[in-house]
Amino acid sequence: MTTKGNKTMRLILMALALLGILFVTGCSTTPKQQINLEPPQHRAEDIIKKSVDYPVDVHDPMEGFNRRVYTFNYYFDKFLYLPVVKTYEFIMPDYVEKRISNFVDNVFEFNNFTNNLLQLKFKQTGITLARFLVNTTVGIAGMWDPATGLDLPRQSEDFGQTLGHYGVGNGPFIVLPILGPSNLRDTTGLAADVAAFSYVGPQDWVDDNDVTLIFNGVTAIDKRHRESFRYYQTGSPFEYDMIRMLYTTKREMEIAK
Repeated sequence: MTTKGNKTMRLILMALALLGILFVTGCSTTPKQQINLEPPQHRAEDIIKKSVDYPVDVHDPMEGFNRRVYTFNYYFDKFLYLPVVKTYEFIMPDYVEKRISNFVDNVFEFNNFTNNLLQLKFKQTGITLARFLVNTTVGIAGMWDPATGLDLPRQSEDFGQTLGHYGVGNGPFIVLPILGPSNLRDTTGLAADVAAFSYVGPQDWVDDNDVTLIFNGVTAIDKRHRESFRYYQTGSPFEYDMIRMLYTTKREMEIAK
């Protein structure tokens, strides 16, 4: 097996070990409520109708596990991820940050191209190819984005959307370590996108593990830098339920477009 293959296998094994630990902690028994509460004024069964599909109803059979991963993500974000991102933002001028974001987006046009093509969206596929060519040349390796000014907007698609396009359902809701909200379909799609990008896409075109490692690190920092969401800052005691509903609704809209 190649050095690249060994590194990939180690990462997979580490991820599986982490998931196993989280699963064990997620399956622990939740202590029973000991507080004597007043009886409710209204019963849920008097208001909620079984025949109605409510937006908040998301299939979440692993809720206990997912909530613990959500908490893990909060601590990882607070004590590791965000400090690294804030250091990056302190060191890098805004102008340089924008160039890096454009470069990353240009490299990942590969995923947009392949998924638009798989969905037989030929117009969007052509726009994506034109964007890549214009931004790689005129935009100097994608650090600038002249294609948008030429009425060639970004056509974002991933393999989770491709599966949804062909009728694959959400499956159970999943909270992934570090990556956050997902579901079975989108997690499968993410794995397919990563595999395609790594073994037949841009990452495979560069025969240098150090360059690949640096690019992956920069991509991770840039992604969090552009994401304004902060855990447990919504002000809602039902943040987990809200995020679950919003993620599911957002994905349905992205697939339907």
